[in-house]
Amino acid sequence: MDTKTKKNYTVEEILKYESDAILRIPKTNEYDKAVGLIVEYVHKRGGRLITSGMGKAGQIAANIATTFCSTGTPSYFLHPSEAQHGDLGIIRQGDIMLLVSNSGKTREVLELVDLVHGLVENIPLILITGNSSGDLAKVVDVCLSTGNPDEVCPLGLTPTTSTTMMTVIGDLLVVRTMQEINFDYPDYAKRHHGGYLGSKSRDLSK
Repeated sequence: MDTKTKKNYTVEEILKYESDAILRIPKTNEYDKAVGLIVEYVHKRGGRLITSGMGKAGQIAANIATTFCSTGTPSYFLHPSEAQHGDLGIIRQGDIMLLVSNSGKTREVLELVDLVHGLVENIPLILITGNSSGDLAKVVDVCLSTGNPDEVCPLGLTPTTSTTMMTVIGDLLVVRTMQEINFDYPDYAKRHHGGYLGSKSRDLSK
């Protein structure tokens, strides 16, 4: 019987592991194409960006949606399982989807794609994944690879490094979209009416 040896990292080693993995995210990913689709469908056609994913990847997808919302791109998170019980109705013609799946073959997300195509056949699909040759990669318009790094988790199992990569790619899409739509301080202030960021954005708008 094979035995696995748990890895032990220092704080410095964990930080270096994660930062090195970020630098290995493929620069060849079609970021411009993904951002172009978001701008076209949301900001020119009046659609919404719908994000989705299961488990930890789903939590990243939900965070990406809220960050897009706060920076001028209307976005919603759709849970793949809840979609099968009526929430699919949030999707309409003109929307675009951003899927997040490290394995690239998450059953619930694959089922969601089929359901979505039954409602809006030609909806554009963008995927953030660690498996650019997986089942999901074959059915999307744009596949953005995380580089599929090993997890820094001592057991090599818990989504840690992979979720960091997904978050970084999500941030990249948000920032590039902000630049494309010329999102500025007054735009930010209109969406943040409370808290420190709201106050700061209003000051910077003057």
